[in-house]
Amino acid sequence: MKLTNCIESFDGYMWKREINVRDFIQHNYTPYYGDESFLQGPTAKTKALWDRLSEMFKTEREKGVYDAETKLPQTLTTYGAGYIDKENEVIVGLQTDAPLKRGIFPKGGIRMVESALKAYGYSLDPATKEIYTKYRKTHNEGVFSAYTKDIRAARHAHIITGLPDAYGRGRIIGDYRRIALYGVNNLIEEKKRFLDRLDIQEMTEECIQSREETSEQIKALGDFVKMCANYGFDVTVPAKNAREAVQFVYFGYLGAVKDQDGAAMSLGRVSTFLDIFIEKDIKEGILTEQEAQDLIDQLQPRCTSCHSSRCRH
Repeated sequence: MKLTNCIESFDGYMWKREINVRDFIQHNYTPYYGDESFLQGPTAKTKALWDRLSEMFKTEREKGVYDAETKLPQTLTTYGAGYIDKENEVIVGLQTDAPLKRGIFPKGGIRMVESALKAYGYSLDPATKEIYTKYRKTHNEGVFSAYTKDIRAARHAHIITGLPDAYGRGRIIGDYRRIALYGVNNLIEEKKRFLDRLDIQEMTEECIQSREETSEQIKALGDFVKMCANYGFDVTVPAKNAREAVQFVYFGYLGAVKDQDGAAMSLGRVSTFLDIFIEKDIKEGILTEQEAQDLIDQLQPRCTSCHSSRCRH
C-alpha cells in the first residue's frame, strides 16, 4: 500500500507505505551538537501579540474569568475562526471564537457547568440546561447510575476521592504529528481499511463497539477538516513546509482540546519532528532562523507542554 501525497524528497521507505511517524523521524532527523548561538530573539509580531495578551491577562486575573460561553456546548465546529491579533499571528487557532473565552462541556455534567458559570457571575442558558437535564444523559449521571450503595456512601463520606463522575477522561497524549506528515485524507482511509477488517461473520459486542468507535473517529476527522478550513488551511493533504507542519500539529492538539476539555492533555514530543521540516526549509532558503523562532515562539503559549526554545533544543 502506498499513501498519497507524501513528500518524496524526505528519506525513508516504510513511512510512505504505512502510518509510521517513527520511521520518518529515524530517516530524516539531524543530531545537533552545537550551542545556543543560533537562536534568535522574538520578532516584532510576537512581541505585539504577547503585549496584547498580557493586558488581557490582567483583566482575567481581576475578574477570575475573562469571558465565558453560556449557551453553546464546545465541539470541533461550534465556532468559526478566532484570533488574538490576526495581522501578527503566524500560528493561529483558539479554543473558542475569542481569546481567553472559556467554553462549556455540559456532556460531562450540567450541574458542574452551571455552578462554575455562577461562581464567576454568568448564567447558563435555560434552553441548554433543559436539553442536558431532560433529553441528554451526561457522563456524570451515567457514572452515578452505575455506582453501588457502598460506593455512593464512601464518596459522600469523602473516604475515597478521584472517582470518575466528575472527571470524564484520563490524561490524553495524542500523536498530532500524523496530521502534518500524512494529511487527514490518508488517516481517514486508514480508518476505513480498519473498519473493513471488522466486517466479520460474528457480530460480537466487542466488534460492534469497535465499529461504532471507528465510525465516530472518521466523522470527527471530517469535522476537524472543517475546523481547519475556517482558518484557511487544507489539512486533507500533508504539510508542505515548516509553517504548515507547526500549524497542522497545533491544529491536531487544538481539536483534541475543543472536543475533550484540555485540563489534562499534552502536545507530546514534537521537537525532533518539527525540526526536520524547519531544517529542510532553511537549507532550501525559504525560511530564516528568525522566522523559525517566530513559529515556535507563537506555538509555545498555545501549547504549554511544548518547552523547546527552538526545536533542536
